[in-house]
Amino acid sequence: MSTLTEAPPPLAPTAPENKPPRKRGRWTPYWLLLPGMLWLIVFFALPMIYQASTSVQTGSLEEGYKVTWHFATYWDALTEYWPQFLRSVFYAAAATGLCLLLGYPLAYLIAFRAGRWRNLIMILVIAPFFTSFLIRTLAWKTILADNGPVVHTLNSLHILDLTNWLGWTAGDRVLATPLAVVCGLTYNFLPFMILPLYTSLERIDGRLHEAAGDLYAKPWTTFRKVTFPLSMPGVVSGTLLTFIPAAGDYVNAELLGSTDTRMIGNVIQTQFLRILDYPTAAALSFILMAAILLMVTIYIRRSGTEDLV
Repeated sequence: MSTLTEAPPPLAPTAPENKPPRKRGRWTPYWLLLPGMLWLIVFFALPMIYQASTSVQTGSLEEGYKVTWHFATYWDALTEYWPQFLRSVFYAAAATGLCLLLGYPLAYLIAFRAGRWRNLIMILVIAPFFTSFLIRTLAWKTILADNGPVVHTLNSLHILDLTNWLGWTAGDRVLATPLAVVCGLTYNFLPFMILPLYTSLERIDGRLHEAAGDLYAKPWTTFRKVTFPLSMPGVVSGTLLTFIPAAGDYVNAELLGSTDTRMIGNVIQTQFLRILDYPTAAALSFILMAAILLMVTIYIRRSGTEDLV
């Protein structure tokens, strides 16, 4: 009698072996970051460290300077040149406010109303960059000349009487006054305000304006409740890009102002290149940097937005 043997059960398919992921590309991002990091270290970090050591040195150019950790230089520089610090902040804030008032309507026009003229207007906005900063500033000496049309028009409209009362001008002159310096700062840094504003406004979905109109919102209400809040990243970016370089500028005050309109940038330049007091100049630079950093930090936190353009 034959016996039947059962066939063995089929073998279950074996799971493929989990091979460890390749680590060949793990260092690729670091190699890509290396050139930029070396650039920042060589041209930013090392000069900052050198200037920090210079600010606590004592001595003279003939005898040489030595690091003596003389931190009193900071206090002496601040107590002697605090009017120039306040003047720089005031001029930069005034120029930033004027840039915002002039730049926001133009950016709004480019974003929503320019149509086929958008590219042409954008070229006109960045056209000042095609010439040097120095030439643009020198051109304002001709524009604001005492016998020029601008001063004549301001005199005819009795605007100079108001600016004289405010202390922005002196007599029938505009050159060598605070108004000339602020005008130069406004003109030179206006594109830095317009471009971030335009970028921020262009991102706004037009359907939001239509929805506001469907809800019977008036144009001013739509702008106040929809457009302006959504453009705040551009406002913050534009004001920072305008205020920070304007506060440290010295070209406009040097060419368009006088000794009574000197900014802290003029003092630093004089200390470095004429008086050759390197510790004081370095201390003034760090005080300016710390003050701007503090103001920028407070401003960003109070603005309620961290989405910068």
